[in-house]
Amino acid sequence: MTNKLIAGNWKMNGSLAANAALLQGILPALAGAACEVAVCVPAAYLAQCQTLLAGSSGELGAQDLSAHEAGAYTGEVSAAMLRDFGVRYAIVGHSERRQYHGETDAVVAEKAQRALAAGITPIVCLGETLAERDAGQTEEIVKRQLAAVIHLNGHCISEIVVAYEPVWAIGTGKTATPEQAQAVHAVLRAQLLAASTQAGRIRILYGGSMNPTNVASLLAQPDIDGGLIGGASLKAADFLSIIAAAS
Repeated sequence: MTNKLIAGNWKMNGSLAANAALLQGILPALAGAACEVAVCVPAAYLAQCQTLLAGSSGELGAQDLSAHEAGAYTGEVSAAMLRDFGVRYAIVGHSERRQYHGETDAVVAEKAQRALAAGITPIVCLGETLAERDAGQTEEIVKRQLAAVIHLNGHCISEIVVAYEPVWAIGTGKTATPEQAQAVHAVLRAQLLAASTQAGRIRILYGGSMNPTNVASLLAQPDIDGGLIGGASLKAADFLSIIAAAS
């Protein structure tokens, strides 16, 4: 397995001043990190963060990209445009995109395809709601979501990153127990291995309110290869604690 990946998702937060202060608090510590670190920033700040990350080991990520290559799609940002800014990772299928923007499994698969074609690694998000978990549908939901991505991108599926983010644990302060998270990660690992002999290299991140308090117990699980970090990625001290645990 390659090094763990810790990716911060800033969501719709930040300003020119706040971004500079945050990265200035994080970047000096990355030189000694034994894990890979990325920050997924709002599109408006890609240019600024590209400059701030230059010369560091930190990677630049985007929070979304268009399912279209180019054309009359006002407001959309293409994979090629992201690549112009040196973007290494792009989140696709985040639960907030699925919930608020109606993104289907098919659209998420297409976005992953666009990212891969541009040399960008998609961080494919999967996860169930609380109602779905209570109904015993967790495995069914995440396997369906991942199957759509595998179906469209099977020939290069080993190039993706997967993030399991139980919807009920995002921004709520609730977290899946290490055992709950591991159980789902193991299901996803088996599904990936059935699709590709190279799938063992795929990193599966946990993305439900990982923080300095729970990070060690989550990362101790055999199939948890890092984290997609929300709120804690906006605080330099918290993000650095998570990076240290992953190192």
